[in-house]
Amino acid sequence: MTSDTIAAPRTPTAARRRGSNLEKWGWIYMRASGVLLVVLIFGHLFINLVAGDGVRQIDFAFVVGKYATPFWQWWDVIMLWLALIHGANGMRTIINDYVTHARTRTVLVWAVGLAAAFLILLGTLVVFTFDPCLGVTQDSSLWSMCKG
Repeated sequence: MTSDTIAAPRTPTAARRRGSNLEKWGWIYMRASGVLLVVLIFGHLFINLVAGDGVRQIDFAFVVGKYATPFWQWWDVIMLWLALIHGANGMRTIINDYVTHARTRTVLVWAVGLAAAFLILLGTLVVFTFDPCLGVTQDSSLWSMCKG
Protein backbone atom coordinates (compact mmCIF):
# COMPACT_ATOMS: atom_id res chain seq x y z
CA MET A 1 0.00 0.00 0.00
CA THR A 2 1.50 3.31 -1.00
CA SER A 3 1.09 6.61 0.75
CA ASP A 4 -1.34 7.92 -1.87
CA THR A 5 -3.79 5.04 -1.37
CA ILE A 6 -6.76 5.28 0.97
CA ALA A 7 -7.30 2.26 3.19
CA ALA A 8 -10.48 0.29 2.71
CA PRO A 9 -13.28 1.18 5.09
CA ARG A 10 -13.26 -0.73 8.36
CA THR A 11 -9.62 -1.69 7.96
CA PRO A 12 -8.32 -2.23 11.50
CA THR A 13 -5.72 0.40 12.30
CA ALA A 14 -4.83 -0.84 15.76
CA ALA A 15 -5.61 -3.71 18.06
CA ARG A 16 -9.21 -3.55 19.22
CA ARG A 17 -9.63 -2.30 22.74
CA ARG A 18 -10.68 -4.98 25.23
CA GLY A 19 -13.73 -4.57 27.47
CA SER A 20 -17.29 -3.44 26.98
CA ASN A 21 -18.18 -0.86 24.36
CA LEU A 22 -20.23 1.71 26.30
CA GLU A 23 -21.07 3.73 23.20
CA LYS A 24 -22.56 0.65 21.54
CA TRP A 25 -24.64 -0.15 24.62
CA GLY A 26 -25.75 3.48 24.86
CA TRP A 27 -26.85 3.34 21.22
CA ILE A 28 -28.77 0.10 21.82
CA TYR A 29 -30.35 1.55 24.97
CA MET A 30 -31.58 4.61 23.08
CA ARG A 31 -33.36 2.44 20.50
CA ALA A 32 -34.87 -0.01 22.99
CA SER A 33 -35.93 2.65 25.49
CA GLY A 34 -37.38 4.75 22.68
CA VAL A 35 -39.67 1.91 21.61
CA LEU A 36 -40.71 1.18 25.20
CA LEU A 37 -41.29 4.87 25.90
CA VAL A 38 -43.63 5.17 22.91
CA VAL A 39 -45.75 2.33 24.32
CA LEU A 40 -45.66 3.66 27.90
CA ILE A 41 -46.38 7.27 26.95
CA PHE A 42 -49.25 6.48 24.59
CA GLY A 43 -50.71 4.13 27.22
CA HIS A 44 -50.38 6.90 29.80
CA LEU A 45 -52.02 9.44 27.49
CA PHE A 46 -54.83 7.07 26.54
CA ILE A 47 -55.74 6.26 30.15
CA ASN A 48 -55.45 9.86 31.33
CA LEU A 49 -56.94 11.75 28.39
CA VAL A 50 -59.13 9.42 26.32
CA ALA A 51 -60.57 6.67 28.52
CA GLY A 52 -63.35 7.50 30.95
CA ASP A 53 -64.32 11.17 31.06
CA GLY A 54 -61.19 12.33 29.29
CA VAL A 55 -59.23 15.24 30.64
CA ARG A 56 -62.12 16.28 32.92
CA GLN A 57 -61.47 13.20 35.09
CA ILE A 58 -57.98 14.30 36.10
CA ASP A 59 -57.98 15.71 39.60
CA PHE A 60 -56.45 14.82 42.94
CA ALA A 61 -58.85 11.89 43.44
CA PHE A 62 -57.85 10.46 40.04
CA VAL A 63 -54.17 10.54 41.01
CA VAL A 64 -54.96 9.02 44.42
CA GLY A 65 -56.90 6.21 42.74
CA LYS A 66 -54.15 5.58 40.22
CA TYR A 67 -51.36 5.47 42.79
CA ALA A 68 -53.38 3.15 45.04
CA THR A 69 -52.48 0.27 42.70
CA PRO A 70 -48.94 -1.06 42.25
CA PHE A 71 -49.52 -1.52 38.50
CA TRP A 72 -49.84 2.23 37.86
CA GLN A 73 -47.07 3.05 40.31
CA TRP A 74 -44.68 0.78 38.40
CA TRP A 75 -45.98 2.00 35.02
CA ASP A 76 -45.17 5.60 35.94
CA VAL A 77 -41.84 4.76 37.61
CA ILE A 78 -40.63 2.73 34.63
CA MET A 79 -41.70 5.55 32.31
CA LEU A 80 -39.85 8.05 34.54
CA TRP A 81 -36.66 5.96 34.71
CA LEU A 82 -36.57 5.25 30.98
CA ALA A 83 -37.30 8.86 30.04
CA LEU A 84 -34.71 10.36 32.38
CA ILE A 85 -31.97 7.90 31.43
CA HIS A 86 -32.87 8.30 27.74
CA GLY A 87 -32.70 12.09 28.03
CA ALA A 88 -29.48 12.04 30.06
CA ASN A 89 -27.84 9.71 27.55
CA GLY A 90 -28.92 12.02 24.73
CA MET A 91 -27.49 15.03 26.57
CA ARG A 92 -24.26 13.11 27.18
CA THR A 93 -24.01 12.43 23.46
CA ILE A 94 -24.57 16.10 22.62
CA ILE A 95 -21.97 17.18 25.18
CA ASN A 96 -19.46 14.68 23.78
CA ASP A 97 -20.12 15.94 20.24
CA TYR A 98 -19.90 19.68 20.87
CA VAL A 99 -17.78 20.35 23.96
CA THR A 100 -14.12 20.24 22.99
CA HIS A 101 -12.42 21.04 26.30
CA ALA A 102 -11.91 17.74 28.17
CA ARG A 103 -12.40 19.06 31.70
CA THR A 104 -15.54 21.01 30.77
CA ARG A 105 -16.92 17.94 29.01
CA THR A 106 -16.28 15.81 32.11
CA VAL A 107 -17.93 18.34 34.42
CA LEU A 108 -20.99 18.65 32.18
CA VAL A 109 -21.41 14.89 31.74
CA TRP A 110 -21.17 14.41 35.52
CA ALA A 111 -23.67 17.24 36.10
CA VAL A 112 -26.18 15.65 33.72
CA GLY A 113 -25.67 12.24 35.33
CA LEU A 114 -26.09 13.60 38.86
CA ALA A 115 -29.19 15.59 37.89
CA ALA A 116 -30.74 12.51 36.26
CA ALA A 117 -29.90 10.34 39.28
CA PHE A 118 -31.37 12.92 41.67
CA LEU A 119 -34.59 13.22 39.64
CA ILE A 120 -34.92 9.43 39.36
CA LEU A 121 -34.51 9.09 43.13
CA LEU A 122 -36.91 11.94 43.91
CA GLY A 123 -39.54 10.79 41.38
CA THR A 124 -39.39 7.20 42.61
CA LEU A 125 -39.81 8.34 46.22
CA VAL A 126 -42.78 10.52 45.30
CA VAL A 127 -44.56 7.69 43.46
CA PHE A 128 -44.00 4.98 46.07
CA THR A 129 -44.47 7.12 49.20
CA PHE A 130 -47.46 9.13 47.92
CA ASP A 131 -49.89 9.58 50.81
CA PRO A 132 -53.04 11.60 50.07
CA CYS A 133 -53.73 11.99 53.80
CA LEU A 134 -50.43 13.59 54.71
CA GLY A 135 -51.15 16.96 56.32
CA VAL A 136 -54.95 16.66 56.07
CA THR A 137 -56.77 18.60 58.77
CA GLN A 138 -60.42 18.63 59.85
CA ASP A 139 -61.00 21.64 57.60
CA SER A 140 -60.07 19.66 54.48
CA SER A 141 -62.53 18.00 52.11
CA LEU A 142 -60.36 14.86 52.39
CA TRP A 143 -60.93 14.55 56.15
CA SER A 144 -63.78 12.04 55.82
CA MET A 145 -61.63 9.77 53.65
CA CYS A 146 -58.49 10.07 55.77
CA LYS A 147 -59.78 9.95 59.35
CA GLY A 148 -60.48 6.18 59.25
